[in-house]
Amino acid sequence: MEKWFNVGKIVNTHGIRGEIRVISRTDFPDERYQVGNTLYLFMPGEMEGRPVIVASHRKHKSFDLLTFEGFEGLNTVEPLKGGLLKIKESQLGELNEGEYYFHEIIGCLVKTIEGEEIGKVTEVLTPGANDVWVVKGKAGKDYYIPYIEQVVKKVDPAEKLIFIEPMEGLLS
Repeated sequence: MEKWFNVGKIVNTHGIRGEIRVISRTDFPDERYQVGNTLYLFMPGEMEGRPVIVASHRKHKSFDLLTFEGFEGLNTVEPLKGGLLKIKESQLGELNEGEYYFHEIIGCLVKTIEGEEIGKVTEVLTPGANDVWVVKGKAGKDYYIPYIEQVVKKVDPAEKLIFIEPMEGLLS
């Protein structure tokens, strides 16, 4: 069964020439929204996505503005509002060493290098200089693990395991 990954949500139209406003959910908007790329449009309640080909892309304020081939004018894109833009797993690019997609990290079991179980990663925050992994502990407490070399010692997405060396105060 094909895995799908959200890259954006169509929230509105923009102008009269068939542009749509997208709230992006990807770290790679220039790659995902490159002219000629195929995205898959899923409308609310639909289980099957239909392919759409990016005809243009530009940034405007906090939105990505896109047009699709075959969709000219406001009337053709108005019904797309609320749709999700997705890509297939096969469209994911290769990342550099030490870089991971969120779906590879979420659900991983976090342990200290001594083997003490901390909990599972439930969310990835991107507040600034580095990502922060939210780990739900056994007692329901959330721990915030910065993804930095001094703390995260080993990540094994295939085994869904992460080993950390906690700094003082990190787990208290």
